[in-house]
Amino acid sequence: MKNKFFNSLVEQLEQIPSIGKKSANKIAYTLALENKVLALNIAHCIENAVCNIQQCEICGGLAEDKTCYICDDFSRLYNSALCIVSSPKDIFTIEETNTFNGSYLVVNDVKKADFDMIIANIRLYNKKEIIFAFTPSLVSDTMILYIEDKLQNENLVFSKIAHGVPTGVGLDNIDKLSLQKAMESRIKI
Repeated sequence: MKNKFFNSLVEQLEQIPSIGKKSANKIAYTLALENKVLALNIAHCIENAVCNIQQCEICGGLAEDKTCYICDDFSRLYNSALCIVSSPKDIFTIEETNTFNGSYLVVNDVKKADFDMIIANIRLYNKKEIIFAFTPSLVSDTMILYIEDKLQNENLVFSKIAHGVPTGVGLDNIDKLSLQKAMESRIKI
């Protein structure tokens, strides 16, 4: 087999979402030949991440200790708003907007969710509002209804992020469901 180490690296890089064969070849060439120091630094960072990153015991986000930096911040933990997301990646995305100062909860499978613990945390951290930040879909809408039903006795206000037309995109490039949601979620000006 010719270049088995290089080909093996390319094959592994192709396993990363959004990296195709062409990009994998470019990255492999850069790491194996052009910038070996970068390659070793990346390998070290990957090893550290794999060995040290875990899920936060409170919210389910990413943490290097038992709890994440957001749950370690009492002003955020005891903020009355709780944003429910379906993946720890969603927390990073929302955090980049600098628009939310509350805490999070990752619920990617309502069948496995421990609602007794969720309710205990809602009470302990004095949550008053639940914000659902799910990708729009029928499955997400069903999950929202299920979670609302489970938390109905907690005197909470429920909301979800607005969905609709992205900034700078023409209406002719928007799918029907997104346009429908935008019309339904319209705001008065």
